[in-house]
Amino acid sequence: MTKVVSIALILMLVAGLALMGGCTATEGGDATISTIYLVVFMVLLFGVFYFLIIRPQRRRQQEQQQMTEGLQPGDRVITIGGIFGRIESIREDSVVLKVESVATIRVAKNAIAGKQIESQ
Repeated sequence: MTKVVSIALILMLVAGLALMGGCTATEGGDATISTIYLVVFMVLLFGVFYFLIIRPQRRRQQEQQQMTEGLQPGDRVITIGGIFGRIESIREDSVVLKVESVATIRVAKNAIAGKQIESQ
Protein backbone atom coordinates (compact mmCIF):
# COMPACT_ATOMS: atom_id res chain seq x y z
CA MET A 1 0.00 0.00 0.00
CA THR A 2 1.11 3.49 -0.67
CA LYS A 3 1.53 6.10 2.04
CA VAL A 4 -1.54 8.01 0.84
CA VAL A 5 -3.77 4.94 1.14
CA SER A 6 -2.37 4.11 4.56
CA ILE A 7 -2.93 7.63 5.84
CA ALA A 8 -6.47 7.71 4.42
CA LEU A 9 -7.34 4.41 6.09
CA ILE A 10 -5.94 5.53 9.43
CA LEU A 11 -7.91 8.78 9.26
CA MET A 12 -11.09 6.90 8.38
CA LEU A 13 -10.61 4.51 11.29
CA VAL A 14 -9.93 7.33 13.74
CA ALA A 15 -12.97 9.25 12.49
CA GLY A 16 -15.11 6.14 12.75
CA LEU A 17 -13.99 5.40 16.27
CA ALA A 18 -14.66 8.99 17.28
CA LEU A 19 -18.05 8.87 15.60
CA MET A 20 -19.03 5.61 17.28
CA GLY A 21 -17.69 6.75 20.65
CA GLY A 22 -19.78 9.90 20.58
CA CYS A 23 -22.96 8.12 19.54
CA THR A 24 -23.53 5.68 22.36
CA ALA A 25 -27.11 5.34 23.44
CA THR A 26 -28.06 6.53 26.90
CA GLU A 27 -30.94 5.21 28.99
CA GLY A 28 -33.41 7.63 27.48
CA GLY A 29 -31.60 7.90 24.12
CA ASP A 30 -32.40 6.28 20.82
CA ALA A 31 -30.12 3.41 19.81
CA THR A 32 -31.08 3.76 16.14
CA ILE A 33 -28.95 6.92 15.78
CA SER A 34 -25.78 5.06 16.72
CA THR A 35 -26.76 2.23 14.37
CA ILE A 36 -27.27 4.66 11.50
CA TYR A 37 -23.86 6.26 12.14
CA LEU A 38 -22.26 2.81 12.19
CA VAL A 39 -23.87 1.84 8.88
CA VAL A 40 -22.86 5.14 7.27
CA PHE A 41 -19.30 4.69 8.52
CA MET A 42 -19.12 1.14 7.13
CA VAL A 43 -20.43 2.31 3.73
CA LEU A 44 -17.86 5.13 3.65
CA LEU A 45 -15.08 2.74 4.64
CA PHE A 46 -16.07 0.32 1.87
CA GLY A 47 -16.16 3.23 -0.60
CA VAL A 48 -12.63 4.26 0.37
CA PHE A 49 -11.40 0.67 -0.01
CA TYR A 50 -13.10 0.35 -3.38
CA PHE A 51 -11.76 3.57 -4.89
CA LEU A 52 -8.26 3.40 -3.40
CA ILE A 53 -7.51 -0.33 -3.52
CA ILE A 54 -9.96 -2.53 -5.45
CA ARG A 55 -10.59 -0.37 -8.52
CA PRO A 56 -6.92 0.44 -9.30
CA GLN A 57 -5.99 -3.23 -8.84
CA ARG A 58 -8.67 -4.31 -11.34
CA ARG A 59 -7.42 -1.70 -13.81
CA ARG A 60 -3.84 -2.98 -13.51
CA GLN A 61 -5.04 -6.57 -14.05
CA GLN A 62 -6.94 -5.57 -17.19
CA GLU A 63 -3.93 -3.68 -18.56
CA GLN A 64 -1.68 -6.69 -17.88
CA GLN A 65 -4.16 -9.02 -19.61
CA GLN A 66 -4.40 -6.73 -22.65
CA MET A 67 -0.61 -6.51 -22.86
CA THR A 68 -0.32 -10.31 -22.64
CA GLU A 69 -2.95 -10.81 -25.35
CA GLY A 70 -1.22 -8.27 -27.60
CA LEU A 71 2.17 -9.99 -27.58
CA GLN A 72 3.59 -10.86 -31.00
CA PRO A 73 6.76 -12.58 -32.19
CA GLY A 74 9.57 -10.05 -32.44
CA ASP A 75 8.44 -7.97 -29.44
CA ARG A 76 11.12 -7.17 -26.86
CA VAL A 77 9.90 -8.01 -23.36
CA ILE A 78 11.01 -8.18 -19.74
CA THR A 79 9.99 -11.07 -17.48
CA ILE A 80 9.06 -10.73 -13.82
CA GLY A 81 12.45 -12.29 -13.06
CA GLY A 82 14.24 -9.49 -14.88
CA ILE A 83 15.19 -11.42 -18.02
CA PHE A 84 15.29 -9.35 -21.22
CA GLY A 85 14.49 -11.11 -24.47
CA ARG A 86 12.80 -11.09 -27.84
CA ILE A 87 9.73 -13.27 -28.44
CA GLU A 88 10.46 -16.10 -30.86
CA SER A 89 7.14 -17.93 -30.64
CA ILE A 90 3.94 -17.83 -28.64
CA ARG A 91 1.88 -20.75 -27.44
CA GLU A 92 -1.39 -20.77 -25.54
CA ASP A 93 0.21 -20.59 -22.09
CA SER A 94 3.91 -20.00 -22.75
CA VAL A 95 6.34 -17.85 -24.70
CA VAL A 96 9.73 -18.77 -26.14
CA LEU A 97 12.23 -15.95 -25.64
CA LYS A 98 15.55 -15.45 -27.36
CA VAL A 99 18.01 -13.89 -24.92
CA GLU A 100 21.24 -12.05 -25.72
CA SER A 101 23.41 -15.14 -25.45
CA VAL A 102 21.45 -16.50 -28.45
CA ALA A 103 19.89 -19.08 -26.15
CA THR A 104 16.14 -19.60 -26.09
CA ILE A 105 14.10 -20.08 -22.96
CA ARG A 106 10.47 -20.91 -22.46
CA VAL A 107 8.56 -18.94 -19.83
CA ALA A 108 4.95 -18.81 -18.74
CA LYS A 109 2.92 -16.19 -20.57
CA ASN A 110 1.86 -14.55 -17.31
CA ALA A 111 5.57 -14.20 -16.34
CA ILE A 112 5.96 -11.38 -18.87
CA ALA A 113 6.07 -8.15 -16.88
CA GLY A 114 5.91 -5.82 -19.84
CA LYS A 115 7.25 -4.77 -23.17
CA GLN A 116 10.75 -3.35 -23.27
CA ILE A 117 10.91 0.31 -24.15
CA GLU A 118 12.86 0.79 -27.35
CA SER A 119 15.64 3.34 -26.82
CA GLN A 120 16.90 5.30 -29.77
